[in-house]
Parts: sequence; C-alpha cells; structure tokens
Amino acid sequence: MKPSFATVLVLCLFLVSSSLLEVTMAGSPFCDGKCGERCKEAGVQDRCLRFCGICCEKCKCVPSGTYGNKHECPCYRDLKNNKGKPKCP
Repeated sequence: MKPSFATVLVLCLFLVSSSLLEVTMAGSPFCDGKCGERCKEAGVQDRCLRFCGICCEKCKCVPSGTYGNKHECPCYRDLKNNKGKPKCP
C-alpha cells in the first residue's frame, strides 16, 4: 500500500515543526548564560529571555551588559521584528 501525498506531507510538517520546537526550547549553555546576564534587570524578564535566546541562537553572540553595546554584535543589532523594530533586547 502506497501512502498518499497528503499523508507524507503531514508527516513531514510534523517532523519539521517538532524539531524546530525542540531547538527553541532547548537553548544552549552559552546563550542561557549570556541572556541571563543581559536580561537580569529587564522589567519583563521572561520576554527578554525568550527574544534574547532566539537572537543568540541565530547570531551566536550577545552584547555585553544589560543594555546597549549592540555594536559588539551586528547580527544581533540588525535583527528586526515584523514591524521593522529591533527584535533583540
């Protein structure tokens, strides 16, 4: 019995989405430590940690300090959200 195209497509989408979820939830020791330091004074800490983690995983760097210093990591500085504003804290 040959699986239908729709079945294969659904299976592939499930595998891709579950692997992406695992990557975003896992975090790395490097990013967890750097983002913890970056977000320690944030007003909304869970949101800061989430976005910092996304940016860190993508850029492999986090600026020093709790604010500013984005010139140290141009990738982190240049990531924008869907409204064109800076994505990374």
